[in-house]
Amino acid sequence: MQDNPPVIVVDDEEHVRKSLAQTLQLAGFNSDIKENAESALDNLSRSFPGVLITDVRLGGMDGMDLLSKVQELDKDIPVILITGHGDVAMAVKAMHEGAFDFLEKPFDTDRLIDVVLRASQTRWLVMENRRLKEKLNARSGVNSVLLGVSPPMNILRDQITTMAQTDADILIMGETGSGKELVARCLHDFGPRKDAHFVAINCGALPETIIESELFGHVAGAFTGAQKVRVGKFQHANGGTVFLDEIESMPLDLQVGLLRVLQERTVEPLGANKSIPLDIRVIAATKVDLLEACNAGAFREDLYYRLNVMTVNIPPLRNRKEDISGLFQHFADIAATRQRRTCPALSAEVAHALMQNDWRGNVRELSNAAERFVLDQPPLPGMETGAVNESSVKFADGESLHERVGSFEKSLIEAELRNSAGNVTEVCKNLNVPRKTLYDKFTKYGLKRENYTE
Repeated sequence: MQDNPPVIVVDDEEHVRKSLAQTLQLAGFNSDIKENAESALDNLSRSFPGVLITDVRLGGMDGMDLLSKVQELDKDIPVILITGHGDVAMAVKAMHEGAFDFLEKPFDTDRLIDVVLRASQTRWLVMENRRLKEKLNARSGVNSVLLGVSPPMNILRDQITTMAQTDADILIMGETGSGKELVARCLHDFGPRKDAHFVAINCGALPETIIESELFGHVAGAFTGAQKVRVGKFQHANGGTVFLDEIESMPLDLQVGLLRVLQERTVEPLGANKSIPLDIRVIAATKVDLLEACNAGAFREDLYYRLNVMTVNIPPLRNRKEDISGLFQHFADIAATRQRRTCPALSAEVAHALMQNDWRGNVRELSNAAERFVLDQPPLPGMETGAVNESSVKFADGESLHERVGSFEKSLIEAELRNSAGNVTEVCKNLNVPRKTLYDKFTKYGLKRENYTE
């Protein structure tokens, strides 16, 4: 998060404005005090990187009207409302209309700083994701496909751009889900063979009984059931690229035939007496160390060295943490479009959890997490999606205002219990309530601390 994030404070009482400004400045925020809503609006735009705090009751435009205007300007600017005791119902309604949070007078200084800190973190994430989106939209060529801002991805893109212009065979090495086929397609799409076929073959998915026919083709009568000519994958890719995924899964006896194709650049269909010349580029991919497979007798050493003319190593996601937030938002946007949903905002809690995960499934796992996030499911096992918002607080039809405030209060306590793993002391501190009051709320709403412990 940026240093000294700006906070605009709106209150028509001078002593309140000055007190809030002093508190915020001591906590490291850059405060800007305003005595009315109109002057605050003059300083707000989509590029505003901070937080707005406003009293509900103001002379002229009130805090609710200001919230509405800010929502029109940019719904992602966090607005924190300061309310008197009689305005709590109004503040709860405002939360469902887009307010970030509300503070009931008199409020504790620590409570104020905690809310502003969370709001500023949320705003920073929004601005950072927008910046990354703009950067991605401005990309072209390989940069528009292989996304990320980390040094390993910059190196990979430069490597792909250079290799795409060559005709050398390439071996791609990377963990499961790291994007090996995407890299192979970039090598094809941004090279001189882009207008010819790109033929992808998963060597681990083809039955051994038909793999030779699939790759090399056959003539009519070559074997029982071969009633007509079959053009193999290599011949179909003539002029283009053959991508052999999971090359380590290819049977040893078939590796001999593949080696011959790579060396001679010809293919002889089953049952034929004549070889067909090929003009192809071969890209192979593996998730294992092929040299170790050679030493174990599971892969031919001569084929390994024939494939390994040029090598691409795809970095695992855990080694490029800088890319996680931007990629997650990218996948979430795609999922939201496909599911015809609005993409939820990425909270600071979710962003932190994403950064802490080790992503053994790499980009594929991250994409699945983004899909769950869009579908209102926890993106990672064992966590909730984070802050209480409109989608997480459900009101029953016919609920009175008092009942709705109770539902909202219950959801706030539940969220803090989840975030603190049932630590009552931490919940009391975060909600600024005495322990006895909190236990009274437990009884009132049927909550049990032990249900939230790890």
